Amino acid sequence: MDEPIAEKPAVLQWMRRRATQVWLGFVDVVTPPLCLACQAPVTSGAALCFACWEKLHFIDEPVCDVLGTPFAYDEGEGAISPAAMADPPSWDKARAAVVFDETAKHIVHLLKYQDNHEAALAMARMMAAAGRNILAETDVILPVPLHQRRLWQRRFNQAALLARHIANARNLPCLMDVLDRVTPTTSQVGLDAQERRKNVRRAFAVSPEFQALIEGKTVLLVDDVRTTGATAEACAATLKKAGAARVFVLSFALVLVPARLHIDA
Repeated sequence: MDEPIAEKPAVLQWMRRRATQVWLGFVDVVTPPLCLACQAPVTSGAALCFACWEKLHFIDEPVCDVLGTPFAYDEGEGAISPAAMADPPSWDKARAAVVFDETAKHIVHLLKYQDNHEAALAMARMMAAAGRNILAETDVILPVPLHQRRLWQRRFNQAALLARHIANARNLPCLMDVLDRVTPTTSQVGLDAQERRKNVRRAFAVSPEFQALIEGKTVLLVDDVRTTGATAEACAATLKKAGAARVFVLSFALVLVPARLHIDA
């Protein structure tokens, strides 16, 4: 008797997963996995060794519900920091996996400047864990876009890669073309907070043809590093204007002291 047609996709998915497992096992034998940061042997790919893992400063609860900055002590669920009350951002909630320091910077640069896609997978895993609460409320995921000129220079958008990994892990739609960077802004590296805000002002847009995809939705905006928040602010304001009900921001690393502008994220 022939196998029911409805079962074939499930069988094919199992076969693909099995083939992938076999291939990855073969790759691990031929090229044993190494720590992303220090190249020490590890048990699986896209991972850090214990020593490098311990060097990362993870941002755990309790945090400001709006900015995602850590509190010294638990102020209760939904607590908002004085900084968020004094200068409320356009986004609704933000989270980050780690504090931006030398170890986090090295991992970011592996992806951003050395095209190490294993770093993207490791970063996305940490981001998904840090953003588990806001991901539970998310409808769609969007990456912070690059201008076409910058995309051509870099060959890929690191935020898009992170967004795709997180979306796949959480079975959420990832929309790559909704938010567009319409102005070829200069690099944010070395700019202070005011200069960054000016640099990205009116840099983003949502085409009318894509507005229906985010209208009334809770949108999660993904980026690798949040420094002053100027880029996330510009993106969130644009998305809200286009009809998004709420905008969340999820990044791998958060710069706690943005005034230290020698940080070249």
